[in-house]
Amino acid sequence: MNTTDQTCTIAQLKEQIRNFVKERDWEQFHTPKDLAIGLSVEAAELLEHFRFQSEADIAARLKDEASLKDIGHELADILYFVLLMSDRFGLDTASTFEEKLKISAARYPIAEARGKNLKYTELEQERE
Repeated sequence: MNTTDQTCTIAQLKEQIRNFVKERDWEQFHTPKDLAIGLSVEAAELLEHFRFQSEADIAARLKDEASLKDIGHELADILYFVLLMSDRFGLDTASTFEEKLKISAARYPIAEARGKNLKYTELEQERE
């Protein structure tokens, strides 16, 4: 399958993952705990690409095709676990994402959050 972000749906990605897992008989290993651990491990592997790197080092790394491909593969591993978990838990990924974005928009009103990297609880404290 040769797809791009413009031609592939979340449902298609979930189906690919479902088939991949089923062909290998891996469902038995996919408890909620183990899926969450897998997601965390993959996120940590992404962090390894940036650990102890200066901003200049990171900028150079992101310009290097091989490094960028490696980072992309780590992101794909993370996406794999996100989609696998969403599928296994019966969550509609797109609507869950949209719902969470609305919650975040309410927590981070543009007028209060623009240009700030404060947590929403800190923004609430600023209001008081």
